[in-house]
Amino acid sequence: MSAAECFATPDATSIRPLHLVRESQLDAWSAGRPAFIQKWLSTSRFKAERHQVLVVPDAEGSAAMAVIGVGSLADLGQLEPWHVAHLPDRLPAGTWQIANDLPPHASTLAAFGWAHGNYRFDRYRSTARLPSAVRLVPPANADMVYVVHAADATGMARDLINTPAGDLDPARLATEALELAVRIGARGAEVTGAALAEQYPAIHAVGRAATSPPRLIDLTWGNEAHPKVTICGKGVCFDSGGLDLKPASGMLLMKKDMGGAACALALARIAIESRLKVRLRVLIPAVENAVSGNAYRPGDVLRTRKGLTVEVGNTDAEGRLVLCDALAEADSEHPELLIDLATLTGAARVALGPELPALFGHRVETVDAVVRHGRALSDPVWPLPLWSGYDDEIASKVADLNNVSSSPFAGSIIGALFLRRFVAATTDWLHVDLYAWNGKERPGRPVGAEAQAVRALFALLAERYG
Repeated sequence: MSAAECFATPDATSIRPLHLVRESQLDAWSAGRPAFIQKWLSTSRFKAERHQVLVVPDAEGSAAMAVIGVGSLADLGQLEPWHVAHLPDRLPAGTWQIANDLPPHASTLAAFGWAHGNYRFDRYRSTARLPSAVRLVPPANADMVYVVHAADATGMARDLINTPAGDLDPARLATEALELAVRIGARGAEVTGAALAEQYPAIHAVGRAATSPPRLIDLTWGNEAHPKVTICGKGVCFDSGGLDLKPASGMLLMKKDMGGAACALALARIAIESRLKVRLRVLIPAVENAVSGNAYRPGDVLRTRKGLTVEVGNTDAEGRLVLCDALAEADSEHPELLIDLATLTGAARVALGPELPALFGHRVETVDAVVRHGRALSDPVWPLPLWSGYDDEIASKVADLNNVSSSPFAGSIIGALFLRRFVAATTDWLHVDLYAWNGKERPGRPVGAEAQAVRALFALLAERYG
């Protein structure tokens, strides 16, 4: 369902209250309630712990209200989406309304959390789950326009990432992107075949072994008079590792290797639907890193769009090879801001785990702004340095640079340094090395795709160009 469908209108009938209660305020809150509610809280051993839900019945046994534990929050102004995201699966059918007076920011995050928790991916179930019959009256001071845009865009990204590679090859990813462009009023095009080989040789080399040919997806939108912002997303629809083949365990989640492209499309969608004052371009190199007789090989030297030559030290470091051509094209137009998103390195996950995308950038103030927005929106990122001392790690004896380092250290930084070689003219560049996946079951956040850094980056764009 769309995000708007999981909300009810304020004039809905039989609205039941949701009371958000902190652990430290439980005694004070319950003291003002009727005796039967106090007894129900006691016999149910309700402690207001985070994610604890207690439905209170009326005299006839129907749900009358619900008490939601939010744990040790200092105040409700610190509410996160994840304090609410589990409720669509935990409440009885009906219409509910948050009874607390929340500040605008907390109201907006609560509404987004509710929409996020309504997400379902049932495409491959023989019996799809019925749409949720639980609705929420939007908090009075929530920014519901933003909530619907953000929830629909991130839901779209999650759908793309969750879809198996057999149903989302480069051609299908291009179709999805071009159809999105039509829906939101953007212009879409793609470069394929001989034109791709000539203009974007690294993208072509990585993807040429696959049955579905490689391509560059190119979307544009906005007023020519507005500042130019370009977003690049890694669109590796499946990564076998190429001739440096991954083990079976390493391939299990490789349908998500186009997570950067999905998040780039989601970011662009929110920006366009919010009518930001930008001249937007989205570049997505879409490939499958496959194995066949014409696959690119370790030791090959690839010429890139920028003219730099790259020795292939490992065919499983393909993301930076396809991104470097897209970044070179983006950089040639000197955008005011250039962003790329990619599931680029396992090293970033070793350093920061799956929940914290690594963030690199030219300008400290831009990086700090994204970190600030991510913290405020529960969409965190963590800055890592573009440490020039490691530049010599990607030196090559036969080409301008190598796509990997011989060192086992600082893999995420070295990946970012490789990309930086292709961003020479743009003074404000951000690189996000993300995971795009929830690996563990959490309330409101099931195992599966996650659109990371999208809301934090949109907040940066809205702050500058809103």
